[in-house]
Amino acid sequence: MATARLSHVRIAPRKLRVIAKLVRGQKVDHAINTLRFMNKSGSREMFKLLVSAVANAEDRGDAEVDDLVVRTVTVDQGPTLKRWRPRAQGRATRILKKTSHVFVELAAAEG
Repeated sequence: MATARLSHVRIAPRKLRVIAKLVRGQKVDHAINTLRFMNKSGSREMFKLLVSAVANAEDRGDAEVDDLVVRTVTVDQGPTLKRWRPRAQGRATRILKKTSHVFVELAAAEG
């Protein structure tokens, strides 16, 4: 079992969870190809994280890389950056720039 973690990604967790749902449970090579050709904002970061998890699995040497499956992908909310945007008549509006923490776990396929 190999893991990889990515912290403080400047993408909202809601957007990353859509990508995580597509990748979860797939074989690693199929998941990598899915992410490579996906037209979503967080797919590049998720692709790099998945490749990193595969590299960690190769380093450990526990399982064959061809047999790996994406076991879990969790996306949690990180700290929020609070900014202000000027508005009409001297007012200001608060802008919340959300960040995410992503955790990927790979495991050998059963059977």
